[in-house]
Amino acid sequence: MNRSVRLDILATDSTGAKLNVEVQRSDKGAGRKRARYNSSMMDANLLIKGEDFDKLPETWVIFITENDVMGKGLPLYPIERCFLGTGERFEDGSHILYVNGAYRGDTPIGKLMHDFSCTDAADMYYGTLADRVRFFKESKEGIEIMCRAMEDMRNQTLKEGMINVAKKMLEDGTITLEKIAEFVGLSVDEVRKLKTDQNM
Repeated sequence: MNRSVRLDILATDSTGAKLNVEVQRSDKGAGRKRARYNSSMMDANLLIKGEDFDKLPETWVIFITENDVMGKGLPLYPIERCFLGTGERFEDGSHILYVNGAYRGDTPIGKLMHDFSCTDAADMYYGTLADRVRFFKESKEGIEIMCRAMEDMRNQTLKEGMINVAKKMLEDGTITLEKIAEFVGLSVDEVRKLKTDQNM
């Protein structure tokens, strides 16, 4: 079975460009081949069958990393394909950008990275961001939204764990679909689909 990817944030800007934003605390999670993979997965899902390749929109994979994973002390690392002989851009519409979350400086990006690391809205430079932090941390409505989001994330993680257990049981081949469903809390139909996917 092929590997899938779950994108942290997938957005569309005013020009129609698609943006995948990943926030990574671990350097390993922001590897160069991970950026390539995310970019390819976005492309694979942006056209319907038979649609012309020229319809592909501009795409951006943006990694905001806790550390300076490129190690050059720059705030931003834009990556573009180019012709090696001339340095001219290939202009295929795909872009990768690493944002150095450790960067601090008296620039808009330095201030934004500072704000991203703040736990107290009062210490932030940008009022709009500070207001949203206050809403989610201090207002009753915001706290309820965050609690629901955390509960959804916890449930999704638990379900993914149970799906992995079910796959192992299916590989074993000695346990009935009904028993697997009972043990992991999935429906028999969900387990049957997992089995079908494994056999593809």
